[in-house]
Amino acid sequence: MLHIREAVVVEGRYDRNALSQVADALIFQTDGFGIFQNPEQMALLRRAAERRGLIVLTDSDGAGFVIRNRIKGAIPKQYLKHAYIPDVYGKERRKRQAGREGKLGVEGMPPQVLEQVLRRAGATLLNPAEPVGAVPPLTKAELYAAGLTGGPDSAARRRALLKRLELPEHMSANALLEVLNGCYTREELGALVF
Repeated sequence: MLHIREAVVVEGRYDRNALSQVADALIFQTDGFGIFQNPEQMALLRRAAERRGLIVLTDSDGAGFVIRNRIKGAIPKQYLKHAYIPDVYGKERRKRQAGREGKLGVEGMPPQVLEQVLRRAGATLLNPAEPVGAVPPLTKAELYAAGLTGGPDSAARRRALLKRLELPEHMSANALLEVLNGCYTREELGALVF
């Protein structure tokens, strides 16, 4: 498994699942063209890109390039790396028929191909013993202790934190934990959360 410093953005949850079997990284999904309707999500991608870099890994069809170009236009290029999957014709197992262009997407790529495209894109590989930031990550227990989960007013406190951080309001506690660990240092978290 590759341990990658940069965050990676993919189109959908099946792409995310396929990539998570190859790479230990902070993985975001655009929900297809949902990225066009969601300024909070774009702000989250921008923040992740500024903090740790962002690898864009979309399908090789026309829709994938439209999404890639949207991200490319919204985030400064010095924070972006682009990973491109090859054009392979066929259909994913879960689908009844191939997509409009007949190409496999990220979810249909074998793990070794995903690994190759990430390496080719210039992903910063980390030693698994040295996680990003080299400090222990924030835990669910710490979120609980901060009153962000498991308490009577924890949902309201979490919503307030999400608003302050300009994150999507419907983000789950687990997703929040992943973003906090991926985009903030422990010192910043102390000032934000505790």
